[in-house]
Amino acid sequence: MAGVLKILIVDDEPIARRILREELETFARVEIAGEAENGEAALRKIRSEKPDLVLLDLQMPAMGGLEVVRRLKQGTSLPAIVIVTAWEQHAIQAFEAGAIDYLLKPVSRERLEEAIGRARRYSGREAAERVARIQEIADPGPADTPHDRPLRKIVGRLGSEYILLSADEVFAFQSEGDLVWIVTARNKLLATQTLKALEEKLGNTSFRRIHRNALVNIDQVRKMSTLTSQRWLVTLSNKMEFVVSKRQARSIRHLLNW
Repeated sequence: MAGVLKILIVDDEPIARRILREELETFARVEIAGEAENGEAALRKIRSEKPDLVLLDLQMPAMGGLEVVRRLKQGTSLPAIVIVTAWEQHAIQAFEAGAIDYLLKPVSRERLEEAIGRARRYSGREAAERVARIQEIADPGPADTPHDRPLRKIVGRLGSEYILLSADEVFAFQSEGDLVWIVTARNKLLATQTLKALEEKLGNTSFRRIHRNALVNIDQVRKMSTLTSQRWLVTLSNKMEFVVSKRQARSIRHLLNW
């Protein structure tokens, strides 16, 4: 982010917002995209103003900072997130989850400058992947540990935007040379990871490798038919077809109880 950095301030305390605004106004190449006093207002501002960076208070009535991140939707221009809080332990947890930095109240100019510098170094893809990580922490599943928890958010590129997808929105991943495509019901997006990396992350979900160039969501399999003694044809619910080996087809049939 080499140009002007658009920053949204989110805090339920007017004095805290004013202090951050006054500090930010002294920085070069910074534009204040606005302020939000609660989570709902923050989501509206993120959608309308498309800030590069959100200074996000964790503790707010009704909807806290993590809930704001969890509600960022597909198609939203995803900002980098810096957590602002009075509680160091909460800040560290959010940072480990995926925030690019954290600021402890009262926020010093030096730490604010460091956070802005860090935000400038992040690309749209990196910011989106970190938002995805925070969403996984903010929306835990039934598993007891993060290691056992299925990957819920996948980052794909559509034009100049980075989109967050839930795993169950994805029908398949298909590689073409150095590119990996994410296939959904409506779009094909470019993946930000290799097929091998996606296979490892999705190992405890419904995705299975059916070809060296394809990972398929078996929950989307609608038909399997024989091509030869060694090849089967798998048809997904979006009518996309994949050829699989007999051994791999047998494994998928077993998983589907067919």
